[in-house]
Amino acid sequence: MDVNGIVKLDFFINADSDENIFQGAQEVLSVIRPQWQTIDIMYKMLSDGITNKLVRCKVKDGADHEAVLIRIYGNNTDMLIDRMAEKRNIKMLNQFDMAPTLYATFKNGLAYEFVPGCTLMSKTVSQPEVYPLVARQLAKLHKLKVNGKDSASLEPVLWTRFDKFMKLMPDQFTNEHINKKFLNMKLSKSQILDEIDTLKSHLVHLNSPTVFCHNDLLLGNVIFTKMANNNDDKVTFIDFEYADFNYQAFDIGNHFAEFAGVDNVDYDFYPSKELQYSWLRVYAEEFNSPDGAEVSDAMLDTLYVQANQFALASHLTWGIWALIQAEHSDIDFDFIGYSSIRLTEYFRRKDAFLSLELPNES
Repeated sequence: MDVNGIVKLDFFINADSDENIFQGAQEVLSVIRPQWQTIDIMYKMLSDGITNKLVRCKVKDGADHEAVLIRIYGNNTDMLIDRMAEKRNIKMLNQFDMAPTLYATFKNGLAYEFVPGCTLMSKTVSQPEVYPLVARQLAKLHKLKVNGKDSASLEPVLWTRFDKFMKLMPDQFTNEHINKKFLNMKLSKSQILDEIDTLKSHLVHLNSPTVFCHNDLLLGNVIFTKMANNNDDKVTFIDFEYADFNYQAFDIGNHFAEFAGVDNVDYDFYPSKELQYSWLRVYAEEFNSPDGAEVSDAMLDTLYVQANQFALASHLTWGIWALIQAEHSDIDFDFIGYSSIRLTEYFRRKDAFLSLELPNES
């Protein structure tokens, strides 16, 4: 157990079958929940994750808030994710009550607090009782002073992450069916590199500040908890695998792009200009507090342009990510199809978004 009270377990969980996952989960629980009787424990595989395998563990007739969530890392995801940094991030965010409590780590996963509630969906993320909670929570995350670091002086992770992803992206795929699908996309590695360079030439001039970002705020990573008093409703962000210092507008634009969902992607759900401005006003009011700086029209116009142009970076990021996953992941998900959807949306929106202009400084 470390100084934060987190148990470190020296074993792997075999994720080849649900039975093996449940058996491994029981080993974890025997250490962190020794009072639970094995015969009373109920396991439920969750379907929200497309990177990892998730199992909720609770005792029969136990309260949801007493449950434990065990996450087993996906195959070869260490190529994409710095697991040590992820654990540091969760421990740090626990101190600010910004992430579920981490109970234990093992060689290929984590055990942490299960947050009762519902993950967001495309039809709920835009509801007026939901989106302001997300906007405020993201602003609070962006305001954090992490380890005393001046985020303004730090290099955003976006470009180094692109470099890393492009080095991992396969030139061709082992699976012949997947390789054929990739060839049908008619998009080469060199073309993607050109798009990254083009995008960078635009985005670096937007002057979006560097803040501590979640970087993966898809709908499944936001838990909405309904309380008896509606004024106490809350959202909780989970899965900080990709959290790091990055452009503020990337986190916002990425979240807007995720309104479309993952399993059945529909970009008709991409937030309208009106909804974006309402969302951005709530965000800016929280981000500027407690200084009380007035949220001006120019400030909202700037955030609007920045968020939509950085949404293009989101499409490229996850389009490339999905190509890597298509080669290495053992999760049952159409990664090559998802990559095609994200990259197609990038090209569909590219000209319109890059034509947006920042307000004149006057």
